[in-house]
Amino acid sequence: MKITEHIKKANEKTLFSFEIIPPKKGKSIEDLYANIDPLMEFKPPFIDVTTSREEYVYVEKDGLLDRKVTRMRPGTVGICAAIKHKYDVDTVPHVLCGGFTKEETEYLLVDCHYLGIDNVMALRGDAMSHQKYFEASQGGHQYAKELVEQIQNLNRGKYLHDVIESDNCANFCIGVAGYPEKHLEAPSLQTDLKRLKEKVDAGADYVVTQMFFDNKKYFEFVDAAKSMGINIPIIPGIKPIAVKKHLQLLPQVFRIDIPENLIKEVDSCKSNKEVRQVGIEFAIQQSKELLAAGVPVLHYYSMGKSNNIQAIAKELF
Repeated sequence: MKITEHIKKANEKTLFSFEIIPPKKGKSIEDLYANIDPLMEFKPPFIDVTTSREEYVYVEKDGLLDRKVTRMRPGTVGICAAIKHKYDVDTVPHVLCGGFTKEETEYLLVDCHYLGIDNVMALRGDAMSHQKYFEASQGGHQYAKELVEQIQNLNRGKYLHDVIESDNCANFCIGVAGYPEKHLEAPSLQTDLKRLKEKVDAGADYVVTQMFFDNKKYFEFVDAAKSMGINIPIIPGIKPIAVKKHLQLLPQVFRIDIPENLIKEVDSCKSNKEVRQVGIEFAIQQSKELLAAGVPVLHYYSMGKSNNIQAIAKELF
């Protein structure tokens, strides 16, 4: 079922969902299941599964270092299919511009269609560690808007190199990212909203926001988006603080602000166990305010661990 259909079916009741990261190579999928299992009691209608672009490793060869391309995590589509089969829940694979050609993207989408996956999250992705700015892969997309257009073309039976008339065309529901505090590369929030509007006009069906810690910024973002004619669901993404270094890491990586009261509480903690509890309590209060405002979904970034998300959800669902 499409995410938009889940939201409509809920009849204004706020849904619970979360995002997981596939295990690295050499790990068992059972590790992933162990983190999903505790969250299934809250009946998530869908689970997002992230993906990652290629990485470089250096292998010694004839006394020299030879650069090789590798992927550290298994294929997202396979993980989605396994989760869908085990839990009978819809999954949302993340599809990236970075690291993939248009042809590779088409193959991935065809696999999703064959497996009955109805939803995809279309993202540009990040620059590689050695790049100052994002660079499209040769033969790939530069912008998420272009990726949305390719997915919509497939929905119409238009493939890269031919048109296929079929009674069983893909019909993907397309999610895209939104940034209440603007994308780190955008010169202004208004410019970033224009880019979001372009993705919506290209065919995006819903938005999931980057993490934020000040609900006022989310509400202002939703109002600004609506004033621009963006009338699709905007789902808030929530990440509970879990370790002390998040105070430096999250603002640095995502260019987001952390409220002073939360900074003060985390700074006063003597261990990461205490930090985790502070993060849980803050996220519960943040979520309650969003719940009272009638957001369509509360979407949590689990980052591979679920015990804090479980503690939050117990207070809400």
